[in-house]
Amino acid sequence: MSNKVNISYGQHRSQYGVLRLPERKERCPVVVMIHGGFWKSRYDLEENNPIAEDLTSRGYATWNIEYRRVGEEGGGWTGTFNDVIDAINHLLQLKEPYRLDLSNIMIVGHSAGGHLALWLASRSAAKSDQTFNELVVSIKKVISLAGVTDLKKMWEFHKEKGMKSHVSALMGGAPHEVAERYKVASPIELLPMKIDHVLIHGVLDRHVPVELSENYYSKAIEMGSNISLVVLPDVEHFKIIDPTSTAWDTVIDTIF
Repeated sequence: MSNKVNISYGQHRSQYGVLRLPERKERCPVVVMIHGGFWKSRYDLEENNPIAEDLTSRGYATWNIEYRRVGEEGGGWTGTFNDVIDAINHLLQLKEPYRLDLSNIMIVGHSAGGHLALWLASRSAAKSDQTFNELVVSIKKVISLAGVTDLKKMWEFHKEKGMKSHVSALMGGAPHEVAERYKVASPIELLPMKIDHVLIHGVLDRHVPVELSENYYSKAIEMGSNISLVVLPDVEHFKIIDPTSTAWDTVIDTIF
């Protein structure tokens, strides 16, 4: 069993995280977890509870964060982005009370959370600007699980399927309408990246095509990023976050 506590990092009801602590005396390395759901308010951090429990049982402190999403006041552009920065920065306030090792922070994001995880990694090298809050903690590694690596391609995928675009809802417009936003928010536009990162994606994913990770990986390699790609046959979108699956075993192998 892990010790679990809900902690707010802001005033909004969605600006909080769940910190789980393993039974250990020494300082704990931290895995920050960012859930998916195409940035929509109907989906929340409970999706990550099973894998958070699993990682905590393996000796990691897990910081499973919530953030304002599309459909909530302040969600979308730019609130969603700044919330994930603020949530991770809040680890500085938790370091001493909970004996966290902030020299060893990993980010694990699934689907839309994979997008936010990769975007966060890009902020490590970013200068302060008027759009986003400053990231003041260091990230050691990022793991994207079926992540949305390319917002423009994801928007095009939805359009081809005749679907309402979740990307447009997040960004406040289509790529041709708010092009500058896509340039600073889409991970593939922010390469190269100095932080180690891993992409894990299932071939059978119908929600986020595996080609997004494959194309991102190719560009990242060309630009000199430190990256690896694991493509899993016979794995769909949600199996990758099922702690009883062999797909999750692969994720564990990339963490340890």
